[in-house]
Amino acid sequence: MDEAVRFPFDAPPGGYRPFAGGHGLAGPDGSRLLYVPGGPLPDLATAGTVRCDLVLVDLLGGPERLGLLRRDGVVDGGTEVVAVGLDHRIRSEGELARRLALWGARAVPDGTTLDTLAPVATPPVPAGRRELLLGGSRSGKSAEAELRLAGEPYVTYLATGPRGEGDGEWAARVRAHRERRPAHWATVETTDLAGAVRGATSPLLVDGLGTWLAAVFDEHGAWEGDRSAVWRRCDELVAAWRETDWRIVAVSDEVGMGVVPATSSGRAFRDALGRLNERLAAESEDVTLVVAGRPHRL
Repeated sequence: MDEAVRFPFDAPPGGYRPFAGGHGLAGPDGSRLLYVPGGPLPDLATAGTVRCDLVLVDLLGGPERLGLLRRDGVVDGGTEVVAVGLDHRIRSEGELARRLALWGARAVPDGTTLDTLAPVATPPVPAGRRELLLGGSRSGKSAEAELRLAGEPYVTYLATGPRGEGDGEWAARVRAHRERRPAHWATVETTDLAGAVRGATSPLLVDGLGTWLAAVFDEHGAWEGDRSAVWRRCDELVAAWRETDWRIVAVSDEVGMGVVPATSSGRAFRDALGRLNERLAAESEDVTLVVAGRPHRL
């Protein structure tokens, strides 16, 4: 398809056939192009699953829609994904390039001619990687984790914290996290992280290790006295993290930059989480510190 096109189509060029409410165009050579503007995905129901050779998509308006297109078979490893609608929603060209690499997409200059018969391969979404995101309270680490997995067709969100019954402020935090992440992601509430990682069938987002470790301390009554069960659970998690073949992104609190806790139990928790972070970092391909919403790779 080398003719100038406008979407949606009412009257496509001769030999071309529109689909998806005019947002898709099938050429006489059999190639297919799909334009996905901001907002809901174009209606593909009437055409069934249509694998496309080229997808032009507003990723800044909702990168999780690329995950849905992959889930539905519209985008696969041979589809060229080009981001459009790039504007002030991204702070710099460097940040844009970083995000597009995470999602397996690319940007091109205005006026670029794209050939659906000979697409330039876009980078694949990273697979089989272990990523640890560290940060302080309200640093943006959870949002960064969600951003990294937005282009995946399937994601399991492992929620380790309490639901917030009886605590309105905590419940509001949980609700904000739930509303922010893509609706098609699966959510599993568990403190058996090692078992969940070993049994994974899709990429994982663990949020977070600090609330998990606190729950483990609670489960074993380890705030005072014997903590051997806590060390065993940490060993199990590190082993599962090391052995998994699935992409996994975990969020954890950076505990080494604050004041020394006033209680022995607080110091024990800080030390345990610091050691766990260090051990997981040693087994990770990517370790990033998030400060004020800005990721800094370590």
